[in-house]
Amino acid sequence: MASNKGRGKRTLRGTLPTALALVMGLAGAENRAYASVQPYVINNDRGGTVRDRLLEIDTLRTTGQPVEIRGQICYSTCTMLLGLPQTCVSPGTVFGFHGPSRSGKRLKPDEFEYYSELIAQHYPETLRNWYMKKGRKRIRGIYRMSGTEIIRMGVKAC
Repeated sequence: MASNKGRGKRTLRGTLPTALALVMGLAGAENRAYASVQPYVINNDRGGTVRDRLLEIDTLRTTGQPVEIRGQICYSTCTMLLGLPQTCVSPGTVFGFHGPSRSGKRLKPDEFEYYSELIAQHYPETLRNWYMKKGRKRIRGIYRMSGTEIIRMGVKAC
């Protein structure tokens, strides 16, 4: 009996790490397969807080899940998704840009500069340059740009 326990422990020690590695590998493969099959589809997103959007972007960047912006509109912080390499856009979507504010109120100059740069770093270079020169200067209202224009600026079409 004592020798059976010894063999059982040896077998368990060898099998458990192998099984755990297999399960973890399968879980990773499942996540990669899910990300490549199930896109994260954006429909009619009016934006939100920069903080919340940064958390969403970080998750999407980590998983590599494809992002499809297909709704009629993508305004404000929604546009920050344009900087992800796995993002594509519908030519018919309208994108809305404005400068950073706090509930529509101007920020102090140093905060305005900080948040403008933070937002702009999530855009492809051509769009980033436009935003820093023009797009961020509008606080009330938005600059609208078609998906076709965004595609011309380097974002993939869906």
